[in-house]
Amino acid sequence: MGVFDFPLSKLKTYEGINPKPVDFEEYWERGLREIETIDPQVQLTPAAFHHPTLDCFDLTFTGAHGARIHAKYVRPKKFSGRLPAVMRFHGYSGRAGDWTNHFAMACAGFAVAALDVRGQGGQSVDVGGVKGNTLHGHIIRGLDDPDPDRLLYRDIFLDTALMTRIVSSFPEIDEGRLAADGGSQGGGLTLACASLSNIQLAAPCYPFLSDYQRVWEMDLDKDAELKEYFRHFDPTHAHEQETFTKLGYIDIQHLVHRIRGKVHMYTGLMDTICPPSTQFASFNKITSPKEVILYPDFGHENLPGSGDATLQWFIDELL
Repeated sequence: MGVFDFPLSKLKTYEGINPKPVDFEEYWERGLREIETIDPQVQLTPAAFHHPTLDCFDLTFTGAHGARIHAKYVRPKKFSGRLPAVMRFHGYSGRAGDWTNHFAMACAGFAVAALDVRGQGGQSVDVGGVKGNTLHGHIIRGLDDPDPDRLLYRDIFLDTALMTRIVSSFPEIDEGRLAADGGSQGGGLTLACASLSNIQLAAPCYPFLSDYQRVWEMDLDKDAELKEYFRHFDPTHAHEQETFTKLGYIDIQHLVHRIRGKVHMYTGLMDTICPPSTQFASFNKITSPKEVILYPDFGHENLPGSGDATLQWFIDELL
């Protein structure tokens, strides 16, 4: 096996290097209080897509800063008692996907809510309005705004928590049986969701949005967001420490100590998009029951068997 990151022995103890803001905990407590005051104006509209055994709905609600957020919601037509639910999150720049992407879980007996991340490939609204660069990238969106509450991923993380609250309030849902899954950005949002809401099982696959400074120092900022930001707005890196500290507000490694549910993480040890060290920076800070499933020869790609393993785990634990 080739090695481009730390050896596995060091990965298992690595604690990350991206700074944590001193007011980090209050920052997220304030965000959670904010969404408690929102009137989400939930709308559940039958979708144009029809299935003989499943109900398909377009779910819309108002999230942080007034954005209208969209998700796909699928549930079995016939069920007895209340249903367990799975929150699903897509990769960077994507969308909730086709209805059929969620049918395996729904046919197994889960209700499924799949979020469209605001401003990306789906139907959710990006309200914008931040000071600074909006040309490329959501990681740096709001970084130049003096108010850290304008960081875009702050609102996206809160969208995951608000969607979970809304879905768990539906009369057919058992709020004590909630799960979340997703890959890449979706893996990061799975951990954010589990940190900010009552998720019992979380299955992130190679989670994004962790240990930004480590990615920068490895020169693996392949989407050029941080590199372009520094080139345009801080060419001598005079404010480098300040920049990474501000990014610390939206670094999932600082959130995951809040997770109370079980976590199964899937990691390819040859991943050059979300390097294994950045994934372990978050995983090692999780204090609840956890397991990492390693794919030594795989990178940021389909990890064979991971989808089946996740569904089987959800079935065994929640059905």
